[in-house]
Amino acid sequence: MNHKTIGRLLSVVLMVVAISLKAQTNTPNAPKLVVGIIVDQMRYDYLTRFWNDYSQDGFKRLINEGFNCENNHFNYAPTYTGPGHASVYTGTTPAIHGIIGNDWYDKKSKSMVYCVADQNYKSLGTNSTAGQMSPHRMVSTSIADQLRLHTQRKSKVIGISIKDRGAILPAGHMANAAYWFEGKKDGNWISSSYYMEELPKWVKKFNKNKSVENYKKDWTLLNPLTDYEESVVDANTFEGTFKNEQLSSFPHQFTKLWEENGGYDLIKSSPYGNSVVTDFSIEALRHEALGMGDTTDFLAISYSSTDYVGHMFGVDSKEIQDTYIRLDLEIARLLNELDERLGEGNYSLFLTADHGAVQVPAYLKSVKVPAGLVDSKVITTQINQFVLDRYGPDLIENISNHQIFLNRSKIDEMGYDLKSVQESIAMHIIDLDGIYKVYTAYQMWQNEYVDGVEAIVQNGYNQKRSGDVMYVYHPAHISYSNYGSTHGSPMDYDNHVPIIFFGKGFNKGATSVRTEIYDIAPTIASMLMIEFPNGTTGSPIVEVLD
Repeated sequence: MNHKTIGRLLSVVLMVVAISLKAQTNTPNAPKLVVGIIVDQMRYDYLTRFWNDYSQDGFKRLINEGFNCENNHFNYAPTYTGPGHASVYTGTTPAIHGIIGNDWYDKKSKSMVYCVADQNYKSLGTNSTAGQMSPHRMVSTSIADQLRLHTQRKSKVIGISIKDRGAILPAGHMANAAYWFEGKKDGNWISSSYYMEELPKWVKKFNKNKSVENYKKDWTLLNPLTDYEESVVDANTFEGTFKNEQLSSFPHQFTKLWEENGGYDLIKSSPYGNSVVTDFSIEALRHEALGMGDTTDFLAISYSSTDYVGHMFGVDSKEIQDTYIRLDLEIARLLNELDERLGEGNYSLFLTADHGAVQVPAYLKSVKVPAGLVDSKVITTQINQFVLDRYGPDLIENISNHQIFLNRSKIDEMGYDLKSVQESIAMHIIDLDGIYKVYTAYQMWQNEYVDGVEAIVQNGYNQKRSGDVMYVYHPAHISYSNYGSTHGSPMDYDNHVPIIFFGKGFNKGATSVRTEIYDIAPTIASMLMIEFPNGTTGSPIVEVLD
């Protein structure tokens, strides 16, 4: 009997006990507050690589006093921000919750759609369309939804992130609020009328006070340059630069680069963006009285600036190292606030990531590791030309997210067999430069894969939303610029991320047994003794539970 089977049995026992005792989340054993933290683009090895740089009160405290799952992975692709946040909180994969990308081709409207865009609602806190958002495209509940259902909506749920999708998807469908940061010239926290008619007074006051002005400053290293031995040399060709910046090395003179880089948007691509998130999260704790009621509340926080920095400067940069050293201090600041407000041991917390990242292929090639760039435009042209020559025009509707969407009506009209068309395209693609694996929708429908890249792709395949043919690039091969890191693949560098459980209801310790990202939500549900999210396919991590 494997650990997942044991976990399922344990969760059933816990639910039976909960029902028999008529347990509620206002029992003495329930935490006052659950805090979920997602760090955008955090590889697991950032914990070990920068270990000596961290304070005792941030990541080290979480690991030393909590439970560290060292061998945790995403079990689906594509590994993007939207699917990552949805999967952590729903306890399932894109195959079930439906968030198959940050944006994707919609077969019904015949157009690209954004994972949280919703024109049915108006923006709050801005005159732009940046607040016209909701979680409507996520078709399953989140753990936060289940908490609200369990307590008859007495529990309060709030999501906070620099990114809209990082706040909205974790908070779920029934959240009291979700807030995200609009940079540009104002630097305000905004929301959607999906949640409320107008921003609360404390949010308006926070925006009016312009505390974000404190971060309108140059980005310099926190520590002496000689302390950053875990990164490549500061000035190199593997890193990007801000607009009108001559060198990629420190210091980054934000005060001089401000206007041409989008004003407050510049903060997003620096450690200061994480500080802004902590500032706002602490204000939410105080003004929303989170954890002060009779039922358990939920605060979902996503730190997104790590992703912006990684995309620009790459996995091995001093910028990414400095960002994580500073993030460690933000984690410590948040923990200290939780201790003071709720009391140490009265709250539960988990920390994980929405995906990892690849090392810059140009850097890998420089040290003789196989890697490279794939020109997605060339791939698209070659696919289109093959289909045109073989079958005629108008058979392909869209190529995006490494998927090909066929015009099925046209295929029927011309008398072609859909399975045969999918297979012939797949056979052609596999011979193209940069392509490692190819799969058809027919394969995804007819087979059940249990391991390997095939299983990871299948878990990301949604029958209603995904394409007809899916392809995967060779390891360490990406369609991207020649600098900075990206993500999205089924490979280990994109799917090995932390999970740390900390606080009330969790054991102390560690495990090297494989866990998977969709195990988080059922683990939290078992700890709270509430129902799993309705699409759950993961299992509680038994070793974690106290």
